[in-house]
Amino acid sequence: MWRFEDFRDLPLSTVAQALSRLARAGTIERLSKGVYYRSRKTVFGKSRPNPAAIQKLASDRRAVFPAGIAAAGLLGFTTQNPRRGEVATNATSLPRKFVGQDLVIHTRRPETWANLSKADAALLDFLRGKGKDSELSPKETVQRTLSLMAEKGRFERLLKIAHAEPPRVRAMLGAVGEQIGINPTMLERLRASLNPMTRFDFGALSGLTYAQQWQAKERRRA
Repeated sequence: MWRFEDFRDLPLSTVAQALSRLARAGTIERLSKGVYYRSRKTVFGKSRPNPAAIQKLASDRRAVFPAGIAAAGLLGFTTQNPRRGEVATNATSLPRKFVGQDLVIHTRRPETWANLSKADAALLDFLRGKGKDSELSPKETVQRTLSLMAEKGRFERLLKIAHAEPPRVRAMLGAVGEQIGINPTMLERLRASLNPMTRFDFGALSGLTYAQQWQAKERRRA
C-alpha cells in the first residue's frame, strides 16, 4: 500500500502521475485520494488491506479497534474466529475500499477512545456488548473480567474516560471497581452520573458481587 507521503523525496506531481498510470494499467488499485494498493490473488479472490494497514492509514482522529468476537478473543474470552470481521472506530465511517464490504463497522465511538490501547478499547467494547461474545461460563467470564480490570493502571485509565460511556457501562465499571477494591471515593462521581431509578442489563456480568448495588437488573432464575 502506498500514499503520496511515502515518496516525500520526489515531486508530488511526478508521484501522482506515476501512481495514476499504474492504476490505469491495473497494476495497482486506487483506494481513495492519494492512497493506492497492490492486491494479490488468493483462493477467495483479491486480497484486501489487513486491519494493521487500516490502523496505519488512520489519522489521529480515526482510531480503529477490534470489536465483537475479535475483541473477546484478544482478551481471552473466546477462541472463536468470526466469519465476518468486526471493528470499532471513533470516526463517522471507514472507507469500504480499505476494509472490505463484509466488515462490520461500529462507528462514532467517543473521541476518548482515540488514545486507548487495543486491549483497553476491546474491554470497553466487551462491556458494551454485556459479555455476550464470551464462550466461558458466567462465573469464569466475571473472573476473567476482574482479572483484566485489576491489571496495573487499567481501571484508573478507564475511569478517567468513563463519562463518555453509556450509563450501563458506567454501572458495570462501578460494580467491577468495587469488587477489585478501588477506593470508594474514586467511584463516587461514577455513581452520581447514574439515574438512580434506572436498572441495567449486565448480561454475562450479572454475577458481579456488587451488581445489584450498581443498579443491575435482577437475574432470572431457571
